[in-house]
Amino acid sequence: MQQCDGPNGPGRFRPLSRRDYLARTGLGFGLTAFSAMLQDDVPAAASDDPLAPRAPHHSPKAKAVIFLFMSGGPSHLETFDPKPELQRLHGQKLPQSFGPIKTRRGVDKNALLATRRTFRRYGAAGIEVSDFLPHLAGVADDLCVLRGCWGDSVTHPESVYLMNTGSIRMGRGSAGSWVTYGLGSENRNMPAYVVLPDPGGNPKGGPPAWGSGFLPAAYQGTTVRPGTTPILNLNRPDGVTEEQQRRTLDLVRTLNAEHLKGREADSALSARIAAYELAFRMQAHAPEVVDIRSEPQHIRELYGIDRPECGEFGLRCLLARRMVERGVRFVQLYCGDTNGWDGHNDIEGNHSTHCARTDRPAAALIRDLKQRGLLDSTLVLWGGEFGRTPMTEGKTGRDHNPYGFTMWMAGGGIRPGTTYGGTDAVGLRAEQDRTHVHDIHATMLHLLGLNHEKLTYLHNGRAERLTDTAGRVVHEVLA
Repeated sequence: MQQCDGPNGPGRFRPLSRRDYLARTGLGFGLTAFSAMLQDDVPAAASDDPLAPRAPHHSPKAKAVIFLFMSGGPSHLETFDPKPELQRLHGQKLPQSFGPIKTRRGVDKNALLATRRTFRRYGAAGIEVSDFLPHLAGVADDLCVLRGCWGDSVTHPESVYLMNTGSIRMGRGSAGSWVTYGLGSENRNMPAYVVLPDPGGNPKGGPPAWGSGFLPAAYQGTTVRPGTTPILNLNRPDGVTEEQQRRTLDLVRTLNAEHLKGREADSALSARIAAYELAFRMQAHAPEVVDIRSEPQHIRELYGIDRPECGEFGLRCLLARRMVERGVRFVQLYCGDTNGWDGHNDIEGNHSTHCARTDRPAAALIRDLKQRGLLDSTLVLWGGEFGRTPMTEGKTGRDHNPYGFTMWMAGGGIRPGTTYGGTDAVGLRAEQDRTHVHDIHATMLHLLGLNHEKLTYLHNGRAERLTDTAGRVVHEVLA
């Protein structure tokens, strides 16, 4: 306990944190020396401005990321990974040559389920895309389709965390938080890391998927919604002028800065100080960012904003473009409520709805970024937490499949019009040029100018990384 002096002498006692205790004891000197040794390994986050721009490790290809997260697990077999052998074996048991496969129910013995989709080759590269996605097929020459992806868990929350934070365990920093921690912010009037959640509900696993975990609190994602109140509790209270609010904030900043002295390691307090200032600036700028009335009609039509099946997701894709235009570093869109693409009972019905909802807007985002000269500097990712099994669940559904699935990337230094990797003959396991989630994260960071092995943060005595102890940059897909 530490006694806090007041104006009339000794006051109440304040409990010491573990870090404070070590700093005030004999270990404090060692802690100071150890911190100095780590300065070359981690980006400096100045306490007065944790979002100050920071230099990358090497020359970047991308300046921003837009991650279209298809919550629930889209089926690669109905979208980007045609399997003639699966069609031939429809209704039969999985041949023993493929080996047993464990699902949530144990060893799966269900029959194989052919897809009802038709695949065709599109673009100069001849990338195969299903008839569920005619608009994305139209931009096939801009896509790099990763068909050999794989992860570590068969359940939703753990797989959502893995894809978003690099670990199946809750409580780690999200990819957007790591990017913001490594590079800071390019803009002064909007958050560096913005999350556009599905209005129907959060993915399984919830907000920790875009939290900062053990990283300083300033780097967590900021939730933004369409409409006149994009961020809750942002508007100035009635009857308070801008000048009055500015004076109040100046006083609060002075008091907080004084309180921060000797507590520089308190990331929550540092984040709160920075958040007050950012919120003040956002009051004038955030409403303009989400106000699309200035967008011409042909852009609204491009994104399908006036179409009932895709208007809502189209609006969020358009907002993502408007945000990267204004210097937002990392934008994540979640498509799919708590269940989303989780087609356990009727894969055809589930995916017909979600593909119609996302196909036109996702393709529009690629086209719009490209025509504005932003695609080269913006990395777009598409994918969910896992894929689906080639075996049935029930009569017409598919179960979770983390052993092999598809994602795609576009722009930001990615080689366009390519496919990389592949699953086995029925789409069960990643087999050729396998790409783990850690590899996807390592490649994303590389394109942003960050070395995934050097982007570390000391936590509980361990230099933590987004990619943990694994991950490789997939140089084969780089332009």
